[in-house]
Amino acid sequence: MRLRFPRIHPVLALAGALALALLAAGFARTTMAIARQSTVDEAREADVIVVMGAAEYSGRPSPVLRARLDHALELWRRKLAPRILTTGGAGGDPVFTEGEVGRTYLTQHGVPPEAVIVEPEGESTAQSALAVGELLRRMGLHSCIVVSDGYHIFRAKRLLESRGLEVYGSPRPDSEKEDWRKWKLYSRQAAGYILWSVGVVI
Repeated sequence: MRLRFPRIHPVLALAGALALALLAAGFARTTMAIARQSTVDEAREADVIVVMGAAEYSGRPSPVLRARLDHALELWRRKLAPRILTTGGAGGDPVFTEGEVGRTYLTQHGVPPEAVIVEPEGESTAQSALAVGELLRRMGLHSCIVVSDGYHIFRAKRLLESRGLEVYGSPRPDSEKEDWRKWKLYSRQAAGYILWSVGVVI
């Protein structure tokens, strides 16, 4: 017995193909925008420096988090902002959060405790951006320099801007060469940003 599959109307097939083409073009355009943003340092005077969280190991910052914190320290020492805000939740650690580990590291390197704000709850970029927006709104602060890895700046910046903030991206120094691994990260960020833009938060 031969299986019969329903025929797809040519107009529907054309519409589906067009939708896929538009989606692919939007994805490619977003990926390229992320790649461009990853190398642009927009650091200038602002109300606060926001450090996006990364892994910590039993109270010690991972190499990635330490590099972000060191870059924030440099911006703070240049007097581009009087405060630094560290972000990030526990990530499975029963004792420490990324935000608190960031604060400890900064105070150990000369930043006064009163100059460090901590957001210790966010488990994702979207959650941290939401919490940062609320914290800064309550404090009457309106502008920030966001510090992260280059591939992450575009999405972090857009999410913070959606909270009504004026945001300048400043990627931490990165000695790695431009290769396929970076484009994989750009693509993942593009997917996350597109999903967020249509209301799906990951």
